[in-house]
Amino acid sequence: MRVVIAEDNALLREGMVLLLTSAGHEVVAVAGSGPEVLPALLAHRPDIAVLDVRMPPGFRDEGLRAALEARKEMPGLPVLVLSQYVEESYAAELLGGGASGVGYLLKDRVGRVDEFLDALDRVATGGTALDPEVVTELLTRRRDDPVDTLTPREREVLKLMAEGRDNTTIAKTLVVTERAVSKHIGNVFLKLGLPPSDSGHRRVLAVLAYLNRDA
Repeated sequence: MRVVIAEDNALLREGMVLLLTSAGHEVVAVAGSGPEVLPALLAHRPDIAVLDVRMPPGFRDEGLRAALEARKEMPGLPVLVLSQYVEESYAAELLGGGASGVGYLLKDRVGRVDEFLDALDRVATGGTALDPEVVTELLTRRRDDPVDTLTPREREVLKLMAEGRDNTTIAKTLVVTERAVSKHIGNVFLKLGLPPSDSGHRRVLAVLAYLNRDA
């Protein structure tokens, strides 16, 4: 897998390069500031971009803006965004288009090697990977929401769906049968007014699009 990394923290950046290289991936370019990101992506057209949200010179949302612009230039470019904190508005903006191949993780996930590499693979293949803390923020963002009508178990299932987990993983996590998971998912879609789908990625993205429709 060919990867472009955009991260201003040199230690973290080099750590990711080493981690990804050791895992058999090719880091084709690195960027340390916002203005460097888009040119690097357009020049190398990687399989996935791993981007920090806040980068020089302004340390506001340079990385995110570059990611959004890159996806306009290269539709479908998988993007895994890293952030130091749960910044809900940035996650909502990235996911607002309902596009596939997007991820938003907190930086401490990088230290959890297996989780980080798993998220990278899911996003690169068109899936989603949202940090559990980000999902929690999205699910509790609004009052008077249809999400409030879900049972505690249905909310657990929706949370795991939004993280990009498949039915088998959800069943193992909650220690229930896959049949029970399918039933809960059906109830979730019914209560949220969303049509059921056989595609795991479309299913997750539909839920995320609904949660972010007023973002």
